[in-house]
Amino acid sequence: LMESGARSVRAICTHPVLSGPAYDRISSTDSLTEMIVTDSIPLKQESSKIRVLSIAELFATAIRNAHEHRSINSLFINQYNKEE
Repeated sequence: LMESGARSVRAICTHPVLSGPAYDRISSTDSLTEMIVTDSIPLKQESSKIRVLSIAELFATAIRNAHEHRSINSLFINQYNKEE
């Protein structure tokens, strides 16, 4: 992608199961600007190229909605792509 003119390359992973030399490869590659992951499982190591986003608020809201017999589906519908 960079060779084709991209200024940066980012990867997104919801459940980062990183094993073996994955951390070294992510840290050492010039091809990847950043990898964005959730904290659904703990990372074994840190890397300056890995940014971790918390899913705590999403889980808390889902649990509250389920407890109150409210929609959980509404948490996952993009407000900009709703059918009218």
